[in-house]
Amino acid sequence: MIRAVVHNQNGFTLIELVMVIMIIGVLATVATTRMGSSIETAKFEQTKNELDHLAFAIAGNPSLFAEGARTDFGYVGDVGSLPPNLDALMSNPGGYTTWNGPYIAGDFESDGYKKDAWNMDYTYADTLIRSSGSGTNIDKVFAAGSAALFSNRVEGYVVDADSDAPGPVYMASLEITMIYPNGTGSVATASTNPDAHGSFAFAGIPIGNHQLRIVYIPDTDTATYMVSVTPGSTVKVGLNFPADLW
Repeated sequence: MIRAVVHNQNGFTLIELVMVIMIIGVLATVATTRMGSSIETAKFEQTKNELDHLAFAIAGNPSLFAEGARTDFGYVGDVGSLPPNLDALMSNPGGYTTWNGPYIAGDFESDGYKKDAWNMDYTYADTLIRSSGSGTNIDKVFAAGSAALFSNRVEGYVVDADSDAPGPVYMASLEITMIYPNGTGSVATASTNPDAHGSFAFAGIPIGNHQLRIVYIPDTDTATYMVSVTPGSTVKVGLNFPADLW
């Protein structure tokens, strides 16, 4: 009696091996493509975040408030001019007494705040910061233009403790002074007298929190207020001198 012997063959045929290799190759390509896309997306997000930080360092964070007034105006609010370069955000550019930096947080390594996620230098001009490391431009515009930062107005009126305007007799007895950074590391002082109705105005004021001082000249009585000037604004203020002057 002849018995048939059946041999079980384990393993892959050549065609099966080729198919497996092809599938692995496709999966590896898909995984590599997705990983590359994820890395690029992360670089875009990192760069956009850094651009936001640079914009806040230059012109302040508009979302920071205290007691109803904006508190952060960055380099421009302290100095009264745009920084000459990004280095000025970390080190005083010329012994400026009004410079209050550094304006960049300490989580950047060395001069990393000047480079995008592709290790390319940011370009900075006027009110725009640009990253070009990705091959396309990623722009951050932090103001509508330099005029929005430096050509603002402060308008208001002053009355005494009885809410009376100075009138033609006393208007020359009041001196109203605006003190703000002059753009070269010091402060500028602009003074004016109100009209008979107590109205006054200052033009060409940079953004920031600035001191407004009223002096009743005959008695040298002085009242001091802080005025918050935001970009592209005309700030309206109503001031009550804390004494019955007229």
